[in-house]
Amino acid sequence: MPTNKQQLLDNRPTGEAQASNFKLVTGETPALQDNQVLVRHHFLSLDPYMRGRMNDSKSYAQPQPLGQVMQGGTAGEVVESRHPKFAVGDKVVGFGGWQEYSVVDASQPGMLRKVDTTHVPLSYYLGAVGMPGVTAWYGLVKIIAPKAGDTLVVTAASGAVGSAFGALAKARGCRVVGIAGGPDKCRYVTDELGFDACIDYRQHPDAKAMSQALKAACPNGIDGYFENVGGYILDAVLSRMNAFGRIALCGMIAGYDGQPLPLSNPSLILISRLKIEGFIVSEHMEVWPEALQELGGLAAAGKLRPRESIAQGIEAAPEAFLGLLKGKNFGKQLVKLV
Repeated sequence: MPTNKQQLLDNRPTGEAQASNFKLVTGETPALQDNQVLVRHHFLSLDPYMRGRMNDSKSYAQPQPLGQVMQGGTAGEVVESRHPKFAVGDKVVGFGGWQEYSVVDASQPGMLRKVDTTHVPLSYYLGAVGMPGVTAWYGLVKIIAPKAGDTLVVTAASGAVGSAFGALAKARGCRVVGIAGGPDKCRYVTDELGFDACIDYRQHPDAKAMSQALKAACPNGIDGYFENVGGYILDAVLSRMNAFGRIALCGMIAGYDGQPLPLSNPSLILISRLKIEGFIVSEHMEVWPEALQELGGLAAAGKLRPRESIAQGIEAAPEAFLGLLKGKNFGKQLVKLV
């Protein structure tokens, strides 16, 4: 059996996460039992939610256990199978974690799914046509529920969720405004992703300045907002929301180091009669087939052109992850393992 390099969570961060929180080990992959398959991971997905799971605190999911392989989405190829529905060579997506190989009980529903790489690259199934894309779809379709002509805003617009949100919203006839960090990301959001405007939050470092930028970019106010960040940007958006606006609350990356993120003027929620709903996309598996079908179609047609930041080798995963939390990635952050 092949040797398997793995990244474990060795200790919990206090404040900012550090590379020293992780530990690289090498082990053997176990022999397969009935209904198991051995997957060679080609790509590992790095996502902001992983930072919250490193803490031992109350959240929507159990904390990442110490001394075990860091959890995360993977895309790869079946290299050995003892399950009748999976053959050697099948391209698959699962939750194999920060390691080069995983042994998966393929009889468990949802543990592994085959994907077609004829028109959609394998890596896209961890981003635009995977969990981040479905996240964008659910927040847009089920919570914001836009009408043609609505003005929508999304933070982290150049990332995996934001880019999918833009393509989905434009397909529904909406005006879409992104918020991203730096001129290069903002140019990508407007020129390649087709957003109507993009605001560089680095040029607007407080709620007052951001509110003015939103007023200029959204002269008719904001009907729907997809939140990935929180902090002062949420304060600024609340000041520009139209009556009966809808906010899909997906991430609060500004608070992942454990600091609370107070709202400066929560009365705006009442004044504007806003609907704010937090959601976790893994709790809505019933929408995944419909969402993935639309996302796959947009990607195959060239209407969803996600960018990827790719680190090389499992050894690079911790630094790539820490860079993701600081916005150093451009698009979906992946680690290539082959």
